[in-house]
Amino acid sequence: MSQYFQVGDLVLWNPAQTVALLFARMTEAMVLVAECPSGVGPDVGRDEYEVDPDAFAAFVDALTARYLSTNHPILTAMLEGYLPAALVMVQRSGRDVPALVQPIVRNNRDISLNHDAFDPDGDRQRLLSLAEHHARAMPR
Repeated sequence: MSQYFQVGDLVLWNPAQTVALLFARMTEAMVLVAECPSGVGPDVGRDEYEVDPDAFAAFVDALTARYLSTNHPILTAMLEGYLPAALVMVQRSGRDVPALVQPIVRNNRDISLNHDAFDPDGDRQRLLSLAEHHARAMPR
């Protein structure tokens, strides 16, 4: 059994039910980090999540900017578990993620004092590589 993440009739992703449920719950949790709405509606009982493509792109952009601007290895690892699939969905919706091409400035909100892993260019390339890899494993 599978569920759909879609924009109208455009299917962005059709993962297995457990994967869809986990992604939906992770999306809910990431709202606190992004500080904006996700644009992903609840499962409406038809095994479908309706996605507002503009709101979702803005949400993913906010998370990507946060990912690229921190030196905190645990925060980046947590975001890295979510962002590649989300980036694929944004791309499939025909939207962009400006944080992937804009200059990044270190954010002093989430600082690791024990480990300075601030490398926005390297992190950007890693994220894009992971998204490319994930795209091949994300059926529509």
